Amino acid sequence: MTLDEMKRLKKEKGYTMAQLSEYSNIPLGTLQKIFTGETAHPRSATREALEKVLGTAQPGAKVPSPVTSCYDHDCRESRPDCLREAPAAYNAAPAKMQGEYTIEDYYAWPREQRVELIDGMIYVMEAPGFVHQRIAGEMLFAIKSFIRNKGGDCIPLLSPIDVRLDCDDRTMIQPDLIILCDSDKIKRRGIMGAPDFILEILSRSTRRKDCIKKLQKYSDAGVKEYWILDPEKKFLLAYDFIHDNLPCIYPLTGAAGLALFDGELQIDLDEIAGMIQEWPE
Repeated sequence: MTLDEMKRLKKEKGYTMAQLSEYSNIPLGTLQKIFTGETAHPRSATREALEKVLGTAQPGAKVPSPVTSCYDHDCRESRPDCLREAPAAYNAAPAKMQGEYTIEDYYAWPREQRVELIDGMIYVMEAPGFVHQRIAGEMLFAIKSFIRNKGGDCIPLLSPIDVRLDCDDRTMIQPDLIILCDSDKIKRRGIMGAPDFILEILSRSTRRKDCIKKLQKYSDAGVKEYWILDPEKKFLLAYDFIHDNLPCIYPLTGAAGLALFDGELQIDLDEIAGMIQEWPE
């Protein structure tokens, strides 16, 4: 398919460049280089993905639907045209549909695009913002300092770190921050099994996934404690699976203790609130 043919078909279908990127799961920057002629010879996987979306694939070919980052609980009302949990394409087994992806597909995914694999479904991940990273970094420092002062063996780690949560070939996640107390789970390519503690910092595109899908996955996998921090609504939701307690909701004032360390490790929530106030996103 020539560049002129691609431009003609894109115009006929009324696709914007952003829509074409979503439907083909090809990064927007890559598409822009192709359509301006900067990239004269795209990779075969890229050409095949474009041909399927633009309608020039061979008869009978399985055409994938777009992957979207819209997982917010208000998505249905605010974006009625948004396809939720739709299959991904590009160069990782393009004939597969959501629910069919494996660890092999995860490792084959283009490096320029971060994804998570949950129960055979691919979720595209946005790059975290400044406030997100600042909060995660400060919490890492507080946790690491506490463990070092206590002479503990647990290891805190920031994303990106691959966690093969269920030790199967259908799930690979990248939590924002974890604490791992069993060094036997450390493997060459990441963590094999459930961490002891997980923190997820919400964004609009991850809210539904982190609050519903991951909550159930973490509980079932044996995570001992799960914190969900919402910078936009300014609260912390803490699940203590160790004692099977009801979740605690903290406004971002005062301090909150980790059940993993019997409440001795206190996180300064006023400090976190100050970061959000100083650098709002």
